[in-house]
Amino acid sequence: MSDLQSRLNEYLFKNGQKAEVQQLTPDASTREYFRIEWKGKSAIACVYPEAFVASEQSYLDVTRLFLNSGLPVADIYAFDEALGIIVQEDLGDAILRDVLVKSDDRRRNELINESIRLIAQIQSATQTAFNTGSIASTLKFDTEKLLWELNFFREHYFETLKKRSLSTAENAILDRDFLILSNELEKRASVLCHRDFHAANLMIDANGRLRIIDHQDARIGSVAYDLVSLLLDRVTGPPPADWLLEKQRSLLTCREQFDLASIDEDDFTYEFRLQTVQRCLKAIGTFSFQSVNRGKTYFLPYIKPMFEIVVRALHNLERFPELAAVIQEQLTDD
Repeated sequence: MSDLQSRLNEYLFKNGQKAEVQQLTPDASTREYFRIEWKGKSAIACVYPEAFVASEQSYLDVTRLFLNSGLPVADIYAFDEALGIIVQEDLGDAILRDVLVKSDDRRRNELINESIRLIAQIQSATQTAFNTGSIASTLKFDTEKLLWELNFFREHYFETLKKRSLSTAENAILDRDFLILSNELEKRASVLCHRDFHAANLMIDANGRLRIIDHQDARIGSVAYDLVSLLLDRVTGPPPADWLLEKQRSLLTCREQFDLASIDEDDFTYEFRLQTVQRCLKAIGTFSFQSVNRGKTYFLPYIKPMFEIVVRALHNLERFPELAAVIQEQLTDD
């Protein structure tokens, strides 16, 4: 029995609840999740590696922000700062990623469009985040953060996974273009983002309602950020360009339904491509790190498609030709 489960058992005993727990499997997390019985109904207990201060705990803060904004996240039932435990609503086991695989084209399209509407709804909560002083409003995809993620890709793809040192010339190209890319995306960081809005972080509850999970890292970013994550995370090949354009238009339409500022379609396409390069390279870095350091080799098949997506985005941007050449070389090597 892990230390985290021992703490949960202690918490349940202290609160007069049954000690019967079912451990659930997290994806890429240091937290542990358990299905428990809480006051006569099923609940999920999230156990953190360490104690926390409730007023500084991002999951509690962002959950409060999302609930106040009408966003479909799990209700919080209870928490214990000293034991590092949060007890929340049980949303079931239907992860959107799994449901999409089993759905026909019509249903799959409906679910993706529903998810896009949630992105617009999250963006509509931007002002509320600032007005309430949410932790999410104090965090931003600024140059420093974006650049850190790109350098995480450089370190863990080339060195950790490929065991390869880049040449001085290659490093210079990445230094220059990563900085340009990060500076441009910082200027476009203006709305609240989930930050990891993909189909494994969306669930369908017992009533068929789409629900959001893993939202504790919400922060201010580009309008395109969550859409890139939803459409391009863990794909087996580059999606058709016309389909991507259709989904970009869907987000712009949904934004208008929430009375958000209209955005020029061409400008948004440009932003989407910029964000695609940054987000997909960041994801490759994560897949490389998780595969080597945590044995999660099921991430490896997604790396090549992500590189293909990045190369296509760079080609469509008609910019960063030397960066495109470095990335293209990885496809040739594979």
